[in-house]
Amino acid sequence: MKLRAVLTTIVLGMGVYAAQASEPVIIRFSHVVAPNTPKGKAADYFKRLAEERTNGRVKVEVYPNSQLYKDREEMEALQLGAVQMLAPSLSKFGPLGVRQFELFDLPYIFPNKETLYRVMDGDIGRRLFALLEPKGIIGLAFWDNGFKQMSANRPLRKVEDFKGLKMRIQSSKVLEAQMKALGANPQVMAFSEVYSALQQGVVDGTENPMSNLYTQKMHEVQKHLTLSDHGYLGYAVIVNKKFWEGLPADLRATLEKAMQDATAYERDIAQKENDDALAAVRRAGTTEIHILPNEERRKWWQVLLPVHKEFEDKIGRDFIQAAYAVAAQVEKEGKAR
Repeated sequence: MKLRAVLTTIVLGMGVYAAQASEPVIIRFSHVVAPNTPKGKAADYFKRLAEERTNGRVKVEVYPNSQLYKDREEMEALQLGAVQMLAPSLSKFGPLGVRQFELFDLPYIFPNKETLYRVMDGDIGRRLFALLEPKGIIGLAFWDNGFKQMSANRPLRKVEDFKGLKMRIQSSKVLEAQMKALGANPQVMAFSEVYSALQQGVVDGTENPMSNLYTQKMHEVQKHLTLSDHGYLGYAVIVNKKFWEGLPADLRATLEKAMQDATAYERDIAQKENDDALAAVRRAGTTEIHILPNEERRKWWQVLLPVHKEFEDKIGRDFIQAAYAVAAQVEKEGKAR
């Protein structure tokens, strides 16, 4: 009788385990931008790859446009396990206490995309992701959204044109210092609130890659756009550490490969999306587009370069110097070709 009871318990236990094993792993992937942006498309692409390659063992639920959480809320939600995956902009890690990520906010730190990708995919990127683990976060990939352009309701051709403007920024001390160096008044605001703030005159202008500006229809409420390429906006795809490390090893390996492929896809489309968005803004005819002459661009650079020095202690002089070294190496190789 005892043996029969033990066998019954084992069989019942196996049945429960089988039922549990048949349930897919749910990954809630939250982000704050539109589905038709590079990040939005890549999130959907990752969902497709993950679900196909795991044969349904994983289900990815993508929540775009701040459907679940706004900028300031989503990081805490990830740490608490309310969502499993995010792709926040790199500016979001400063308020989390990992100020080294503000390297990416420094104006004119990346002269070209090749330098940027080498920083992301090399030793600097690995060191940055390692800083997240004590926060209960694992970094999976860096996604690209391109260089930023300035917009406002008056022309921004010269540094003096910024004087007194209220410019929306993400929560970043570097971006705050950048706008102050230009003579503007920085205003921290959630991305989901920017369109209405521009429309109502709560802020005068902002900075964005073209794909964000166009998909959020900011060109409808901004009369002027300056193609400045002064800064960069990218993302880090991150996961809750406890959740990720609790996955079966084979499942985690499959998802890592899916993320690699989604990252390659995202980077491939990012520049085209920005180019297409610029063309669409031109066609809309609501916004006058200005191109900075080289002489004026140099003046912007001269005004903004001291921000690098200002944040050496916060970001880390070693990180800034390492980025300079990558840029110098890329330039050297370019001249040798």
